Amino acid sequence: MEKRKDFLSYGKQSIDEEDIEAVVNTLRSPFLTQGPKVEEFEKRIADYVGAKYAVAFSNGTAALHGACYAAGIREGDEVITTSITFAATSNAVLYCGGTPVFADIDAAIYNIDPEEIKKKITTKTKAIIPVDFTGQPVDLDAIMSIAKEHNLIVIEDGAHSLGADYKGQKVGSQADMTMFSFHPVKPITTGEGGIITTNSEEHYESLKLFRNHGIQKTPYSLEQGDWYYEMTDLGYNYRMNDIQASLGLSQLNKLDGFIERRREIAALYNEKLADIPGIILPKQLEGTRSGWHLYMIQVDGRLVRKPRREVFDEMRALNIGVHVHYIPVYWHPYYQELGYKNGTCSNAEKFYKQALTLPIFPEMNTEDVEYVVSAINSIIHPC
Repeated sequence: MEKRKDFLSYGKQSIDEEDIEAVVNTLRSPFLTQGPKVEEFEKRIADYVGAKYAVAFSNGTAALHGACYAAGIREGDEVITTSITFAATSNAVLYCGGTPVFADIDAAIYNIDPEEIKKKITTKTKAIIPVDFTGQPVDLDAIMSIAKEHNLIVIEDGAHSLGADYKGQKVGSQADMTMFSFHPVKPITTGEGGIITTNSEEHYESLKLFRNHGIQKTPYSLEQGDWYYEMTDLGYNYRMNDIQASLGLSQLNKLDGFIERRREIAALYNEKLADIPGIILPKQLEGTRSGWHLYMIQVDGRLVRKPRREVFDEMRALNIGVHVHYIPVYWHPYYQELGYKNGTCSNAEKFYKQALTLPIFPEMNTEDVEYVVSAINSIIHPC
């Protein structure tokens, strides 16, 4: 098969002249940071997902760290999450002194299995961090029911799922807190950036304090002037700036179109890959509509003679930027040194060994999809 001239990445940002103009206008304004654009962006996100509050951060990891802080995660607390995620999800628990506990995934939809969550709950469990892997919403009703029964806080890692639907509602208002990421390959981008949405005023105030050094303004008094502020806790400098927010505001205008195009590409993949032996297609949880941040297939080792690594390398040789998401978190050397062992989550480990990420982003066309499909077919079933 002839090699593509250009490299087809697994994902990339979609930036147009309106986005550039929005950023330039902010660069020409009096405020590059701590100005009006961040608050405007927060309100737009909160309104979009149907939440009361949103607090923007410099990146998604910082936002998760803030959510763990607001949830009161401290030393001795356990937090249940999935291992099929980027390390930032469980790292945020470690930052607060807590202990991540990994529950296995549902083999069909790749998200954390509510029944496996139940098995991991102890007297030390403080919270659950389910991940909307690939943009597919988790089983929120089941997870929130478990949390309510055991008095746990749910922090939904929605890094992949801005714009996804859960039972007719946008993801972002059902959990106690939800994090969205604005890294360039995510549904919309601010360059780097993240945000927490919540309906809790208490969490909202904690998040604002945490991202700004633990500092808050205090009412004017006769003893102190308007300059006065107080540091009441140990926080971080995790603020989003106005340049990021202005890009995010412009990108939000196009979000629904981006998601619709991703869904069209996913449907095309589903159609064209359906009859290729040895390819396991992604499935949807009933009542959900994925945002399709990633399109993941599995290369079934029982039907495909080539190992996944060989398929990966041959796809890359054709300039197709396939990837693998993700290495089970507890396989990383740092986590192994903490005492985590291989074999903890059998479904997750089986998925990882067969997983392959195919390119998907709004600017892809039908010919791109057909090229990817033809490449897969020719590689795993050569004539």
